[in-house]
Amino acid sequence: MPMPPAAPDTMFEDLLQDLPPEIEPLARECKAFTRARKMKPPLQLLRMVLLYCGLDKSLRAVAGDMPLLVERMTDSSVRARLLACGPWVQALLTQMLCPSDLPSPAARWRLLVIDGSQVQGPGATGTDYRLHVCLDVPQVQFVHVVLTDKHTGESLAHFPLGRGDLVLADRHYATADSLVEAVPQPVALVLRMSVQRLPIYQRDGTRFDVLPVLQGQAPDTLRTWAVHVQSARHRQQINGSVHADRLHAEAANRARQQVRQRSQKKGHPPKETTLRLAAWVFVFTTVPPETLSAQAIMALYRGRWQVELAIKRWKSVLDVDALRARAGSALAEVWLYGKLLYAVMIERRARRKLGDVWTRLDGERRATFWRAWELMKDEVSVCILGVQSWPGATGVACVDVLAERPRRRKLQRLPEEVVALNQGVHEASQEEMPIAA
Repeated sequence: MPMPPAAPDTMFEDLLQDLPPEIEPLARECKAFTRARKMKPPLQLLRMVLLYCGLDKSLRAVAGDMPLLVERMTDSSVRARLLACGPWVQALLTQMLCPSDLPSPAARWRLLVIDGSQVQGPGATGTDYRLHVCLDVPQVQFVHVVLTDKHTGESLAHFPLGRGDLVLADRHYATADSLVEAVPQPVALVLRMSVQRLPIYQRDGTRFDVLPVLQGQAPDTLRTWAVHVQSARHRQQINGSVHADRLHAEAANRARQQVRQRSQKKGHPPKETTLRLAAWVFVFTTVPPETLSAQAIMALYRGRWQVELAIKRWKSVLDVDALRARAGSALAEVWLYGKLLYAVMIERRARRKLGDVWTRLDGERRATFWRAWELMKDEVSVCILGVQSWPGATGVACVDVLAERPRRRKLQRLPEEVVALNQGVHEASQEEMPIAA
Protein backbone atom coordinates (compact mmCIF):
# COMPACT_ATOMS: atom_id res chain seq x y z
CA MET A 1 0.00 0.00 0.00
CA PRO A 2 1.56 3.31 -1.02
CA MET A 3 2.30 5.79 1.74
CA PRO A 4 0.44 9.15 1.69
CA PRO A 5 2.49 12.10 0.52
CA ALA A 6 4.37 14.09 3.12
CA ALA A 7 2.93 17.41 4.23
CA PRO A 8 4.59 20.37 2.50
CA ASP A 9 5.58 21.97 5.81
CA THR A 10 7.43 18.79 6.81
CA MET A 11 9.27 18.72 3.49
CA PHE A 12 10.11 22.40 3.78
CA GLU A 13 11.44 21.90 7.30
CA ASP A 14 13.76 19.21 5.92
CA LEU A 15 15.05 21.79 3.46
CA LEU A 16 15.85 24.15 6.33
CA GLN A 17 18.45 21.75 7.75
CA ASP A 18 20.96 23.24 5.32
CA LEU A 19 20.34 26.80 6.56
CA PRO A 20 21.69 28.54 9.69
CA PRO A 21 19.53 28.01 12.80
CA GLU A 22 19.19 31.79 13.31
CA ILE A 23 16.75 32.22 10.40
CA GLU A 24 13.90 33.77 12.38
CA PRO A 25 15.99 36.04 14.66
CA LEU A 26 17.89 37.31 11.61
CA ALA A 27 14.61 38.06 9.80
CA ARG A 28 13.49 40.29 12.67
CA GLU A 29 16.93 41.84 13.13
CA CYS A 30 17.16 42.74 9.41
CA LYS A 31 13.52 44.00 9.47
CA ALA A 32 12.47 41.54 6.78
CA PHE A 33 9.76 40.34 9.18
CA THR A 34 8.37 43.04 11.48
CA ARG A 35 4.87 41.80 12.29
CA ALA A 36 2.69 38.80 11.51
CA ARG A 37 0.07 39.66 8.92
CA LYS A 38 -0.59 37.28 6.06
CA MET A 39 2.91 35.89 6.54
CA LYS A 40 2.66 34.27 9.96
CA PRO A 41 6.18 32.84 10.56
CA PRO A 42 9.31 34.15 8.75
CA LEU A 43 9.74 30.72 7.16
CA GLN A 44 6.78 31.47 4.88
CA LEU A 45 8.64 34.59 3.79
CA LEU A 46 11.68 32.47 3.00
CA ARG A 47 9.52 30.24 0.81
CA MET A 48 8.43 33.32 -1.13
CA VAL A 49 12.09 34.30 -1.64
CA LEU A 50 12.95 30.83 -2.93
CA LEU A 51 9.95 30.80 -5.29
CA TYR A 52 11.04 34.07 -6.86
CA CYS A 53 14.82 33.75 -6.73
CA GLY A 54 15.38 29.99 -6.75
CA LEU A 55 12.62 28.72 -9.03
CA ASP A 56 12.62 31.94 -11.13
CA LYS A 57 8.88 32.52 -10.92
CA SER A 58 7.55 35.93 -11.87
CA LEU A 59 5.98 38.18 -9.24
CA ARG A 60 2.51 37.32 -10.55
CA ALA A 61 3.29 33.58 -10.51
CA VAL A 62 4.54 33.81 -6.91
CA ALA A 63 1.35 35.65 -5.97
CA GLY A 64 -0.62 32.85 -7.65
CA ASP A 65 1.13 30.30 -5.43
CA MET A 66 0.37 32.17 -2.21
CA PRO A 67 -3.30 31.04 -1.86
CA LEU A 68 -2.04 27.46 -2.07
CA LEU A 69 0.60 27.99 0.60
CA VAL A 70 -0.38 30.94 2.81
CA GLU A 71 -3.15 33.39 1.92
CA ARG A 72 -4.24 35.37 -1.10
CA MET A 73 -1.77 38.11 -2.01
CA THR A 74 -1.23 40.49 -4.95
CA ASP A 75 1.97 40.69 -6.95
CA SER A 76 2.59 44.23 -5.64
CA SER A 77 2.46 42.84 -2.09
CA VAL A 78 4.90 40.11 -3.08
CA ARG A 79 7.26 42.71 -4.51
CA ALA A 80 7.13 44.85 -1.37
CA ARG A 81 7.91 41.89 0.86
CA LEU A 82 10.78 40.74 -1.35
CA LEU A 83 12.35 44.21 -1.28
CA ALA A 84 12.42 44.08 2.51
CA CYS A 85 14.21 40.71 2.42
CA GLY A 86 17.46 41.93 0.81
CA PRO A 87 19.59 42.40 3.99
CA TRP A 88 18.14 39.23 5.51
CA VAL A 89 18.97 37.05 2.51
CA GLN A 90 22.47 38.54 2.32
CA ALA A 91 23.02 37.80 6.03
CA LEU A 92 21.88 34.18 5.58
CA LEU A 93 24.23 33.74 2.62
CA THR A 94 27.17 35.18 4.58
CA GLN A 95 26.59 32.77 7.46
CA MET A 96 26.31 29.78 5.13
CA LEU A 97 29.60 30.65 3.47
CA CYS A 98 31.47 31.31 6.71
CA PRO A 99 34.90 29.60 6.39
CA SER A 100 34.82 28.67 10.08
CA ASP A 101 32.13 26.13 9.26
CA LEU A 102 34.69 24.14 7.28
CA PRO A 103 36.79 21.49 9.01
CA SER A 104 40.25 22.68 9.97
CA PRO A 105 42.71 21.44 7.36
CA ALA A 106 45.40 19.10 8.62
CA ALA A 107 47.74 20.32 5.88
CA ARG A 108 50.14 23.24 6.07
CA TRP A 109 47.87 25.52 4.03
CA ARG A 110 44.23 26.10 3.38
CA LEU A 111 44.14 25.88 -0.42
CA LEU A 112 41.86 28.51 -1.98
CA VAL A 113 41.16 29.54 -5.55
CA ILE A 114 39.76 32.95 -6.45
CA ASP A 115 37.96 34.05 -9.59
CA GLY A 116 35.28 36.39 -10.92
CA SER A 117 32.27 36.08 -13.18
CA GLN A 118 29.77 38.34 -14.93
CA VAL A 119 25.99 38.66 -14.60
CA GLN A 120 23.75 40.28 -17.20
CA GLY A 121 20.23 41.65 -16.86
CA PRO A 122 17.33 40.95 -19.26
CA GLY A 123 18.21 42.04 -22.79
CA ALA A 124 21.65 43.32 -21.78
CA THR A 125 24.67 42.95 -24.05
CA GLY A 126 27.30 43.87 -21.47
CA THR A 127 28.10 43.26 -17.83
CA ASP A 128 25.69 44.48 -15.15
CA TYR A 129 27.15 42.86 -12.03
CA ARG A 130 30.28 40.95 -11.05
CA LEU A 131 30.52 37.92 -8.82
CA HIS A 132 33.80 37.48 -6.94
CA VAL A 133 34.08 33.96 -5.53
CA CYS A 134 36.50 32.03 -3.35
CA LEU A 135 36.56 28.21 -3.47
CA ASP A 136 38.10 25.71 -1.06
CA VAL A 137 40.11 23.57 -3.49
CA PRO A 138 40.24 20.15 -1.78
CA GLN A 139 36.52 20.21 -0.92
CA VAL A 140 35.47 22.05 -4.12
CA GLN A 141 33.21 24.21 -1.94
CA PHE A 142 32.52 27.94 -2.05
CA VAL A 143 33.58 29.75 1.12
CA HIS A 144 33.12 33.39 0.13
CA VAL A 145 31.07 35.32 -2.45
CA VAL A 146 31.09 39.08 -3.10
CA LEU A 147 28.61 40.86 -5.37
CA THR A 148 29.65 44.21 -6.89
CA ASP A 149 28.66 46.47 -9.75
CA LYS A 150 30.31 46.25 -13.15
CA HIS A 151 32.78 49.04 -12.34
CA THR A 152 34.51 47.09 -9.55
CA GLY A 153 37.38 45.02 -10.88
CA GLU A 154 38.85 41.74 -9.71
CA SER A 155 41.15 42.02 -6.70
CA LEU A 156 42.46 39.89 -3.86
CA ALA A 157 41.28 42.63 -1.50
CA HIS A 158 37.66 41.45 -1.88
CA PHE A 159 38.34 38.40 0.30
CA PRO A 160 39.21 37.98 4.00
CA LEU A 161 42.47 36.14 3.45
CA GLY A 162 44.63 35.28 6.44
CA ARG A 163 47.59 33.36 7.78
CA GLY A 164 47.85 29.85 6.42
CA ASP A 165 45.98 30.55 3.15
CA LEU A 166 47.54 29.55 -0.17
CA VAL A 167 45.70 31.36 -2.97
CA LEU A 168 45.49 30.38 -6.64
CA ALA A 169 44.31 33.00 -9.14
CA ASP A 170 44.61 33.93 -12.80
CA ARG A 171 46.51 36.81 -14.37
CA HIS A 172 43.81 39.44 -13.68
CA TYR A 173 44.81 39.39 -10.00
CA ALA A 174 48.55 39.62 -10.67
CA THR A 175 49.16 43.33 -10.18
CA ALA A 176 51.82 44.80 -7.91
CA ASP A 177 49.34 46.74 -5.74
CA SER A 178 47.04 43.74 -5.28
CA LEU A 179 49.93 41.46 -4.30
CA VAL A 180 51.32 43.91 -1.76
CA GLU A 181 47.86 44.29 -0.21
CA ALA A 182 47.49 40.50 0.13
CA VAL A 183 50.93 39.25 1.15
CA PRO A 184 51.45 41.04 4.51
CA GLN A 185 48.60 38.95 5.95
CA PRO A 186 50.73 36.74 5.31
CA VAL A 187 49.26 34.78 2.42
CA ALA A 188 51.04 32.39 0.06
CA LEU A 189 50.32 33.12 -3.60
CA VAL A 190 50.37 31.14 -6.83
CA LEU A 191 49.27 33.43 -9.66
CA ARG A 192 49.48 33.25 -13.40
CA MET A 193 51.03 36.49 -14.59
CA SER A 194 51.66 38.62 -17.63
CA VAL A 195 55.23 39.94 -17.72
CA GLN A 196 53.90 43.03 -19.50
CA ARG A 197 51.30 43.80 -16.85
CA LEU A 198 53.33 42.77 -13.80
CA PRO A 199 56.92 44.07 -14.04
CA ILE A 200 59.42 41.88 -12.23
CA TYR A 201 62.86 42.82 -10.94
CA GLN A 202 66.02 40.93 -10.15
CA ARG A 203 67.28 40.86 -6.59
CA ASP A 204 69.79 43.64 -7.40
CA GLY A 205 66.86 45.94 -8.31
CA THR A 206 67.25 45.93 -12.13
CA ARG A 207 64.26 45.29 -14.37
CA PHE A 208 64.16 41.65 -15.52
CA ASP A 209 63.76 41.30 -19.29
CA VAL A 210 62.60 37.72 -19.80
CA LEU A 211 62.67 37.50 -23.61
CA PRO A 212 66.46 37.27 -24.05
CA VAL A 213 66.63 34.66 -21.31
CA LEU A 214 63.83 32.55 -22.79
CA GLN A 215 65.29 32.21 -26.29
CA GLY A 216 67.09 28.95 -25.68
CA GLN A 217 64.36 27.23 -23.66
CA ALA A 218 63.09 24.00 -25.21
CA PRO A 219 59.36 23.16 -25.46
CA ASP A 220 57.74 21.37 -22.50
CA THR A 221 60.43 22.57 -20.09
CA LEU A 222 60.40 24.75 -16.98
CA ARG A 223 62.72 27.54 -15.87
CA THR A 224 62.72 29.37 -12.54
CA TRP A 225 64.07 32.77 -11.46
CA ALA A 226 64.21 34.48 -8.08
CA VAL A 227 62.57 37.90 -8.52
CA HIS A 228 60.67 40.55 -6.63
CA VAL A 229 57.63 42.71 -7.39
CA GLN A 230 57.45 46.29 -6.19
CA SER A 231 54.48 48.60 -5.74
CA ALA A 232 55.07 52.30 -6.25
CA ARG A 233 51.83 53.20 -4.48
CA HIS A 234 52.60 51.21 -1.34
CA ARG A 235 56.39 51.61 -1.60
CA GLN A 236 56.86 47.95 -0.81
CA GLN A 237 58.21 44.91 -2.57
CA ILE A 238 57.48 41.19 -2.47
CA ASN A 239 60.08 38.49 -2.97
CA GLY A 240 59.09 35.42 -4.91
CA SER A 241 59.82 33.21 -7.90
CA VAL A 242 58.69 33.10 -11.49
CA HIS A 243 58.24 29.73 -13.20
CA ALA A 244 58.16 29.79 -17.00
CA ASP A 245 56.66 26.77 -18.78
CA ARG A 246 57.24 26.72 -22.53
CA LEU A 247 54.31 25.22 -24.40
CA HIS A 248 54.70 22.65 -27.15
CA ALA A 249 54.23 23.86 -30.72
CA GLU A 250 50.52 23.03 -31.04
CA ALA A 251 49.55 24.68 -27.76
CA ALA A 252 51.71 27.71 -28.55
CA ASN A 253 49.99 28.16 -31.91
CA ARG A 254 46.57 28.03 -30.23
CA ALA A 255 47.69 30.65 -27.71
CA ARG A 256 48.91 32.95 -30.48
CA GLN A 257 45.63 32.53 -32.34
CA GLN A 258 43.74 33.60 -29.23
CA VAL A 259 45.97 36.68 -28.98
CA ARG A 260 45.18 37.57 -32.59
CA GLN A 261 41.44 37.15 -32.02
CA ARG A 262 41.45 39.39 -28.94
CA SER A 263 43.44 42.04 -30.79
CA GLN A 264 41.08 41.85 -33.76
CA LYS A 265 38.11 42.58 -31.47
CA LYS A 266 39.94 45.62 -30.16
CA GLY A 267 40.63 46.83 -33.69
CA HIS A 268 44.42 46.70 -33.79
CA PRO A 269 47.06 44.09 -34.72
CA PRO A 270 48.82 42.24 -31.89
CA LYS A 271 52.29 43.29 -30.83
CA GLU A 272 55.18 41.10 -31.87
CA THR A 273 56.32 40.81 -28.24
CA THR A 274 52.88 39.60 -27.17
CA LEU A 275 52.86 36.90 -29.85
CA ARG A 276 56.30 35.69 -28.79
CA LEU A 277 55.39 35.58 -25.09
CA ALA A 278 52.21 33.60 -25.87
CA ALA A 279 54.37 30.48 -26.16
CA TRP A 280 55.00 30.51 -22.38
CA VAL A 281 52.92 30.23 -19.24
CA PHE A 282 54.32 32.40 -16.44
CA VAL A 283 53.40 31.76 -12.80
CA PHE A 284 54.49 33.99 -9.92
CA THR A 285 54.60 32.45 -6.45
CA THR A 286 55.76 33.40 -2.98
CA VAL A 287 56.22 29.71 -2.10
CA PRO A 288 59.99 28.98 -2.09
CA PRO A 289 61.23 26.38 -4.63
CA GLU A 290 62.68 24.31 -1.79
CA THR A 291 59.14 24.00 -0.35
CA LEU A 292 57.32 23.23 -3.62
CA SER A 293 59.14 22.49 -6.86
CA ALA A 294 58.35 24.25 -10.11
CA GLN A 295 56.58 21.11 -11.39
CA ALA A 296 54.40 20.97 -8.26
CA ILE A 297 53.54 24.68 -8.50
CA MET A 298 52.46 24.36 -12.15
CA ALA A 299 50.38 21.27 -11.37
CA LEU A 300 48.80 23.05 -8.40
CA TYR A 301 47.95 26.08 -10.52
CA ARG A 302 46.06 23.87 -12.95
CA GLY A 303 43.71 23.10 -10.04
CA ARG A 304 42.41 26.65 -10.50
CA TRP A 305 40.25 25.23 -13.27
CA GLN A 306 37.92 23.82 -10.57
CA VAL A 307 36.49 27.25 -9.81
CA GLU A 308 35.69 27.73 -13.50
CA LEU A 309 33.79 24.44 -13.49
CA ALA A 310 31.97 25.29 -10.25
CA ILE A 311 30.82 28.66 -11.62
CA LYS A 312 29.73 26.94 -14.82
CA ARG A 313 27.65 24.51 -12.73
CA TRP A 314 26.00 27.45 -11.01
CA LYS A 315 25.15 29.00 -14.35
CA SER A 316 24.22 25.89 -16.34
CA VAL A 317 22.23 24.00 -13.70
CA LEU A 318 20.86 26.82 -11.53
CA ASP A 319 20.82 29.83 -13.94
CA VAL A 320 22.72 32.07 -11.53
CA ASP A 321 23.61 34.49 -14.33
CA ALA A 322 20.05 34.78 -15.76
CA LEU A 323 19.04 37.96 -13.92
CA ARG A 324 15.25 38.42 -14.11
CA ALA A 325 14.89 41.91 -12.59
CA ARG A 326 15.99 45.20 -14.12
CA ALA A 327 19.69 45.81 -13.53
CA GLY A 328 20.34 48.49 -10.93
CA SER A 329 17.00 48.03 -9.18
CA ALA A 330 16.63 46.98 -5.54
CA LEU A 331 14.76 43.88 -6.68
CA ALA A 332 17.72 42.82 -8.84
CA GLU A 333 19.99 42.79 -5.78
CA VAL A 334 17.43 40.71 -3.85
CA TRP A 335 17.20 38.26 -6.75
CA LEU A 336 20.99 37.90 -7.01
CA TYR A 337 21.52 37.25 -3.31
CA GLY A 338 18.47 34.98 -3.22
CA LYS A 339 19.72 33.00 -6.20
CA LEU A 340 23.13 32.59 -4.57
CA LEU A 341 21.46 31.44 -1.35
CA TYR A 342 19.44 28.91 -3.35
CA ALA A 343 22.60 27.69 -5.11
CA VAL A 344 24.46 27.20 -1.82
CA MET A 345 21.43 25.36 -0.41
CA ILE A 346 21.53 22.96 -3.36
CA GLU A 347 25.25 22.39 -2.83
CA ARG A 348 24.94 21.81 0.92
CA ARG A 349 21.96 19.49 0.49
CA ALA A 350 23.87 17.41 -2.05
CA ARG A 351 26.80 17.09 0.37
CA ARG A 352 24.52 16.19 3.29
CA LYS A 353 22.54 13.55 1.45
CA LEU A 354 25.13 12.14 -0.93
CA GLY A 355 28.43 12.83 0.86
CA ASP A 356 31.41 14.55 -0.71
CA VAL A 357 34.31 12.11 -0.30
CA TRP A 358 33.81 10.90 -3.87
CA THR A 359 34.25 14.40 -5.30
CA ARG A 360 37.13 15.83 -3.20
CA LEU A 361 40.41 16.75 -4.90
CA ASP A 362 42.68 15.41 -2.16
CA GLY A 363 41.73 11.80 -2.95
CA GLU A 364 40.70 9.60 -5.84
CA ARG A 365 37.67 11.17 -7.50
CA ARG A 366 34.84 9.05 -8.89
CA ALA A 367 32.47 11.78 -10.08
CA THR A 368 31.59 15.48 -9.90
CA PHE A 369 28.52 17.33 -8.67
CA TRP A 370 26.96 18.08 -12.09
CA ARG A 371 24.26 15.39 -12.06
CA ALA A 372 23.98 15.47 -8.26
CA TRP A 373 22.99 19.14 -8.44
CA GLU A 374 20.38 18.34 -11.08
CA LEU A 375 18.93 15.68 -8.78
CA MET A 376 18.90 17.98 -5.75
CA LYS A 377 17.37 20.79 -7.80
CA ASP A 378 14.35 18.63 -8.66
CA GLU A 379 13.94 17.53 -5.04
CA VAL A 380 14.27 21.06 -3.65
CA SER A 381 11.68 22.36 -6.14
CA VAL A 382 9.12 19.92 -4.73
CA CYS A 383 9.98 20.98 -1.17
CA ILE A 384 9.52 24.67 -2.00
CA LEU A 385 6.29 24.26 -3.96
CA GLY A 386 4.53 21.83 -1.58
CA VAL A 387 2.53 20.47 -4.51
CA GLN A 388 1.39 17.29 -2.72
CA SER A 389 -0.98 19.07 -0.37
CA TRP A 390 -2.28 21.98 -2.36
CA PRO A 391 -5.91 22.53 -1.24
CA GLY A 392 -8.32 22.26 -4.16
CA ALA A 393 -10.74 24.85 -2.77
CA THR A 394 -8.28 27.71 -3.38
CA GLY A 395 -8.08 27.20 -7.14
CA VAL A 396 -10.52 30.05 -7.82
CA ALA A 397 -8.41 32.43 -5.74
CA CYS A 398 -5.31 31.43 -7.71
CA VAL A 399 -7.03 32.19 -11.03
CA ASP A 400 -8.16 35.58 -9.74
CA VAL A 401 -4.60 36.48 -8.79
CA LEU A 402 -3.08 35.16 -12.00
CA ALA A 403 -5.68 36.84 -14.23
CA GLU A 404 -4.65 39.99 -16.04
CA ARG A 405 -5.58 43.29 -14.48
CA PRO A 406 -8.50 45.29 -15.91
CA ARG A 407 -7.51 47.39 -18.90
CA ARG A 408 -9.12 49.26 -21.78
CA ARG A 409 -8.37 46.62 -24.35
CA LYS A 410 -10.29 43.49 -23.46
CA LEU A 411 -8.91 40.01 -24.00
CA GLN A 412 -9.80 38.48 -27.36
CA ARG A 413 -12.95 36.37 -27.72
CA LEU A 414 -15.02 34.97 -30.57
CA PRO A 415 -17.58 37.26 -32.31
CA GLU A 416 -21.09 37.11 -30.89
CA GLU A 417 -22.56 35.98 -34.23
CA VAL A 418 -20.17 33.04 -34.38
CA VAL A 419 -20.98 32.05 -30.82
CA ALA A 420 -24.75 32.31 -31.40
CA LEU A 421 -24.56 30.40 -34.68
CA ASN A 422 -22.38 27.72 -33.14
CA GLN A 423 -24.70 27.34 -30.17
CA GLY A 424 -27.72 27.17 -32.49
CA VAL A 425 -26.12 24.39 -34.52
CA HIS A 426 -25.29 22.53 -31.32
CA GLU A 427 -28.88 22.83 -30.01
CA ALA A 428 -30.31 21.70 -33.37
CA SER A 429 -28.03 18.66 -33.44
CA GLN A 430 -29.21 17.78 -29.94
CA GLU A 431 -32.87 17.90 -31.07
CA GLU A 432 -32.20 15.65 -34.06
CA MET A 433 -30.51 12.96 -31.99
CA PRO A 434 -32.75 9.83 -31.70
CA ILE A 435 -34.01 8.94 -28.25
CA ALA A 436 -32.80 5.58 -27.05
CA ALA A 437 -35.57 3.01 -26.64
